[in-house]
Amino acid sequence: MIRVLVVDDEALIRMGFQRILDTAEGIEVVAAVPGGQALRTAQETAPDVVLLDIRMPDVDGLTVLTELRGLPNPPVVAMLTTFDMDEYVATALRSGAAGFLLKDTDPEELPFLVRSLADGGTVLSSKVTRTVVDAYLDAGPQDRDTGGLERLTDRERDVLVRVAEGLSNAEIATRMHLSTGTVKDHVSAILTKLEVGGRVQAALLAQRAGLLKEEGGTPG
Repeated sequence: MIRVLVVDDEALIRMGFQRILDTAEGIEVVAAVPGGQALRTAQETAPDVVLLDIRMPDVDGLTVLTELRGLPNPPVVAMLTTFDMDEYVATALRSGAAGFLLKDTDPEELPFLVRSLADGGTVLSSKVTRTVVDAYLDAGPQDRDTGGLERLTDRERDVLVRVAEGLSNAEIATRMHLSTGTVKDHVSAILTKLEVGGRVQAALLAQRAGLLKEEGGTPG
């Protein structure tokens, strides 16, 4: 059972997401709360996935993201936004956001996206993908540096390509004939060597370095 916490300042949004996800097999919404209650609720309920509004009047969504990622067993956090041109994208990436979802995401897609997040996948709504890429590549020099790719082994580069394709750990394991645990170990090593806070950052670095274009041959 995937435990989900929904954090949004609008009660209607919280109720809508909770109703959709509670009807999905294998998913349980443990709470749906405004931003000011997010950290305490996460500590009490230990969710696997948090869907977090990036803009809230009572508390800064980016601050909540940092607090959640700082927990001993941090949940996977995807940011919710109504904007496909949100200037906070790069900051959220640096803080470890695992994805970005527009609040008008197709209800039929939402359970699939939550399952992908829980399995280590990278989730970006199609409308926001271009904005995420542009915002990240326009960020500071340290965010654009792809030199860390040289520290990856050939196998790690192969795994990184799959991450950049948006595959979950289980999907990568199947594609590469590895165990899911081995894939998780490779992903952890990749994030450490690239000095990034999450899979989305690593995927965008791979894209900037042209690794996806190399997939016609053998990366690395």
